[in-house]
Amino acid sequence: MPPDQDLKTFRVSVATWNVGGKSPHDGLNLDDILHADQSDIYVLGFQEIVPLNAGNVLVIEDNEPAAKWLALINQSLNKSCDLASRGLRSSASLAGSLFFSKHSLKKVSKTFRAESRRRLKTCNCTPELERKQSKDLCFRYQQSHISEENFPLEEDDDVSNGFDTGEMSISSSTDQMNYSLIASKQMVGIFVTVWVRKELVQHVGHLRISCISRGIMGCLRNKGCISVSMSLYQTSFCFVCSHLASGEKEGDELRRNTDVIEILKNTQFPKRCRSHHSRAPDKILEHDRVIWLGDLNYRIALSYAETRKHLQENAWDALLDKDQLKIEREAGRVFKGWREGKIYFAPTYKYFYNSDTYAGETNSKKKRRTPAWCDRILWHGAGIRQLSYKRRESQFSDHRPVCATFLVDVDAVTGGVKKGLSDSNWD
Repeated sequence: MPPDQDLKTFRVSVATWNVGGKSPHDGLNLDDILHADQSDIYVLGFQEIVPLNAGNVLVIEDNEPAAKWLALINQSLNKSCDLASRGLRSSASLAGSLFFSKHSLKKVSKTFRAESRRRLKTCNCTPELERKQSKDLCFRYQQSHISEENFPLEEDDDVSNGFDTGEMSISSSTDQMNYSLIASKQMVGIFVTVWVRKELVQHVGHLRISCISRGIMGCLRNKGCISVSMSLYQTSFCFVCSHLASGEKEGDELRRNTDVIEILKNTQFPKRCRSHHSRAPDKILEHDRVIWLGDLNYRIALSYAETRKHLQENAWDALLDKDQLKIEREAGRVFKGWREGKIYFAPTYKYFYNSDTYAGETNSKKKRRTPAWCDRILWHGAGIRQLSYKRRESQFSDHRPVCATFLVDVDAVTGGVKKGLSDSNWD
């Protein structure tokens, strides 16, 4: 009997935040951004998690802030496993009292992926279907083939990390975690992390990561993107987190266009599946569902005075008509065929730190920045419906975080047995 094509619908939450080179403090609460227990998949992308100085760009990038962000995310998603409060305790035992002064992204990641290591398959076909059906359906190979390289998480070989790796045993309390870390990667200031509801981990496969540098001379890693490729059941997903060229001079938008074009052209995911008939996509646009998030840095093509006038009148449509990303998309010069939700919120950049005042409102022209919607989330492909597109009001950074929630359709081969619409418990 041929397999049934079972349509499942899942809820995906996406957030992007340029945190301005600041490391998170212990009391920072991400609940307003994450709204845990409402979605099946969480994708979080950060920009400037470290200062974009020569030391981080050219020498050794600092991954301590990324480890802190990861622990804070886990605290919000898995509240019963309180890691980030009480001074960011070691995530090793989840119940212990070991403190550490320097946080290793590799070791924190290993803790949070403990559940996914037990459940995650690199390919997505049941053994019965692999035997019975055409080989081009095969998304799974034997568990014994899975190795460390199939879990594309940040590799940090720093051994002087300030805590005792001998105490890094994973306790059984990881079984109580609602969400498992699937992927985590840093490239200087860009950091992306993907979490999946625990019961869905066994249906995730083909995890791969690709990084593209688009900084100075198109090669330094202070700008660029990290892309995560994965499959859920038989549907392929790609999440692209980027930080594009900055600047608000006329013509700077063309450099951002070039960044997008080069990212789409040059991103190539490694081949991991041993099946010659694997349909795992190699390029971003070959995926069924693609979500692009990040500080895209597109500005408003108006003077500071004109922009400020429209801001005082809450004239969002007048500002959006001059939004560079909107203009460039409508002209077909970038993101052709992509979609973005209607923007009903104020520009997200640039604020004074710990303030609701735009940095443009200053007598210093050197410090003045025209407010803009730099932080954006777009999508490509069928089977994606956006439920919300909002900014959050944290004053931690000079950017406001932007969040979007989607319903995504996923094809699942069920071997002739029809199941319900979703394994998720979203409202």
